[in-house]
Amino acid sequence: MPALPALPFLAAFPLLLAACSSGPQVPDWKMNAQSALERSTGAYMAGRDLVEQNEFAHARDDIAATGKVDLVIRAELIRCAARTAALVFDDCTGFAALRADATPADIAYADYLAGRAQPSDAALLPEPQRAVLAAPSDTAAAAAVKGIADPLSQLVAAGALFKANRATPELVAQAIATSSDQGWRRPLLAWLNVQALRADKAGDPTEAERIRRRIALVEGQPR
Repeated sequence: MPALPALPFLAAFPLLLAACSSGPQVPDWKMNAQSALERSTGAYMAGRDLVEQNEFAHARDDIAATGKVDLVIRAELIRCAARTAALVFDDCTGFAALRADATPADIAYADYLAGRAQPSDAALLPEPQRAVLAAPSDTAAAAAVKGIADPLSQLVAAGALFKANRATPELVAQAIATSSDQGWRRPLLAWLNVQALRADKAGDPTEAERIRRRIALVEGQPR
């Protein structure tokens, strides 16, 4: 599996600052939490739920032991972002429980992930997501997503647009290509199902069947 790129909020964690040989030693909890968060996100994208749950629990426990509420909030947002990338519409319950202690930027990001953010919130978002939210049209938003270099950040942006009912066919195709290139089974299946349903709605059974054959391949079903 390709190396997992960091989510915007993951990159903002102080605990992700690499140890420098000439600097002070990084506490074990920081390195452990970083590694566990990365493994958790990677497992989720691959569809390995039990691994994801265990790794996230380890990361959250390490962070919570410090009493740093802001970092626990961001860990929960990282988890929510992965679900948005895979088009999961469940409420972000982990963040909701901590919302009273969240910053305006945290709240704006949570709203963005849920498809509820307003263009005026763009300045509060991580850099890769700002142009997406502020885009004046769905076509421009899809172009902004395509311009995001980090694959996981790109899928998060695509998922946020889908939740906001702003997903163009080009955006869906881009999300499929990105998921496929990274070997991320969970979001690939989610986006392929969107594409198949749209082909059905457009009255193109041949295309819908072609997409469903691909879905069966990803799922490991016999042809």
